[in-house]
Order: sequence, then structure tokens, then C-alpha cells
Amino acid sequence: MAGTLPWPKRELKIGDVSKLACLPVKTIRFYCDQKLIQPVGRSESKYRIFDECVIEELALIKTLKVMDFGLVDIKSILEARRSGFCTCSYLKGTIKSKINSVDEKIKELQQVQGQLLSLIGNWRDCGGIKANPEASSVFVEPYTKASPEELLV
Repeated sequence: MAGTLPWPKRELKIGDVSKLACLPVKTIRFYCDQKLIQPVGRSESKYRIFDECVIEELALIKTLKVMDFGLVDIKSILEARRSGFCTCSYLKGTIKSKINSVDEKIKELQQVQGQLLSLIGNWRDCGGIKANPEASSVFVEPYTKASPEELLV
């Protein structure tokens, strides 16, 4: 009996997977459609059936998405993981590419931050009317004297 589990594998319906992975059913269907995860079969009523391994894969997908990996890269990483063959050079290259992308985003955001700081630093008050009770009544009175019928015309 080498290679078999001492207990039967638990089959999970998509709703069960949704609860265990803390993901909406719609997201799990999307990941199936994108071939990121695969059901092991279908029930008699045509529900997708998954094994417990899918929970770990969904956790990895969520982690990679937080790191801003795209679906193509996520799919490649999952395929490498499932194959059992070491694809270290490919995975390291993918991660290094993501690091470069993050560095570029940081530079862009620092430029935006600099522009915003410059904008606020050079800000001049417009000298407009400041909010106070006396000033607001000047603007409200002319409009409140009209009847609702007059306003609709």
C-alpha cells in the first residue's frame, strides 16, 4: 500500500472550498476558468469537486496576488510546484523581475510624492470667503426666499 494515505481524501464542494479558503465562490470559479486550479471531478449534480490540496494552492495564489504577481506568473509557479521538478532558475528569474518592477513603482511613487509635496509647499490661500455663520447667511437667504414651485420652473 505504498503511496496511499492512511485515511480517505476528503472531497470538497466549491462552497466548502470557499469557506475554507476565505474566497468567494465566484473567485474560485474564475481561477478554475483560468486553469490556476482544477477540480478533481464533478458530483452527480455537476458541482465541482476538489481535494484538500486546493486549499494550499489557493493560499499560495492569494499570497502571490498580494505580491502583485500576474495570473500568468502565478500559473507558471503553480505548474512548477505541481511538477515536482526544480525550476529554481525560472522561479528566481520571475521573482527578480518582480523586484525590478517594484523598484520602478517605488521610483514612480516617489516622483508623485515629490510633486504633491511641491504643490502643497507652494500653495497660496485663495483669499476666498471663509466659512462663518454670518457669511453663510448671505449666500443662503436669496435662495430660500423662492418657493419650491419657483425653483422647479
